[in-house]
Amino acid sequence: MYELLMVIYLLVAVGLIALILLQKGKGAEMGASFGAGASNTVFGSGGSGNFLTRMTAIMAVTFFLLSLMLGNMAANTGGEEDWMDLEVPASEQASDRNELPPVN
Repeated sequence: MYELLMVIYLLVAVGLIALILLQKGKGAEMGASFGAGASNTVFGSGGSGNFLTRMTAIMAVTFFLLSLMLGNMAANTGGEEDWMDLEVPASEQASDRNELPPVN
């Protein structure tokens, strides 16, 4: 479940970056107001802002919800992680969980 949420999280992050880069800045509308061809855009003459803004908001809310879910799942794992001591294989670490690791 954690791995699936992580894949979805990465896809949402890449999608959010793409949506933000597709949007025009506030200064880009100045040329469109003088007849620079705003009606020739893919989404019509003003529909692009609404569509991209809504999709960005949906993707941002999804990103934050997934962040909270993944953070909660990571915090509630409990116990010692298998990757804490890289010198000992994970199969041997499972039997030595009650012993303290040597201090260097």
